Amino acid sequence: MSETEFDPKGLIREAYRIEGIDEADCRTIFLDWALGLPIEVDNAEAIRVMLARHDVPGHPMTKVLQEGLVSLGAPRRRGGWRARH
Repeated sequence: MSETEFDPKGLIREAYRIEGIDEADCRTIFLDWALGLPIEVDNAEAIRVMLARHDVPGHPMTKVLQEGLVSLGAPRRRGGWRARH
């Protein structure tokens, strides 16, 4: 897949270009980016591609992407009715 398929709106690319961007802004951009991915795209693969293409050590978006990759592998707790039945 091309970069445009993994970053259709160019949000991740632009986040790396914004001077003085902070982690909170990167989290907001990441959420918008993740929600905008096509359904057939594997999120973990998309994050890995973005990290490989834009990996800038010390940049807040790099940290957010790395955290997103870790959280995809973390087990999720089921709460509410499903947890009790």
